[in-house]
Amino acid sequence: MGNDKFEKICKEIVRDYTNEHLDKSDNKQINLEEVFVVWSCKTLQNNKALLSTTLFDGMYYELTYNGDKNELYFDAYKKWENKCIKIESED
Repeated sequence: MGNDKFEKICKEIVRDYTNEHLDKSDNKQINLEEVFVVWSCKTLQNNKALLSTTLFDGMYYELTYNGDKNELYFDAYKKWENKCIKIESED
């Protein structure tokens, strides 16, 4: 699968998943422009991408395409913490 097609499919999957899991009382749905690829890689017939949305929910998504089996694997993660840890230089 080509990279452009893979990323389009990934964005659609993330959009649909996100819209299915948003709180219905918020009356909010996201569109494809609110889903973005953070990182993407293609090796031989396989693809992998990390995606997120413009929502402030701490979620990110990993999608992996297995070209041998024509299967797409989807993982959804929640970011729990983001902190800076200073490392002493060895100089």
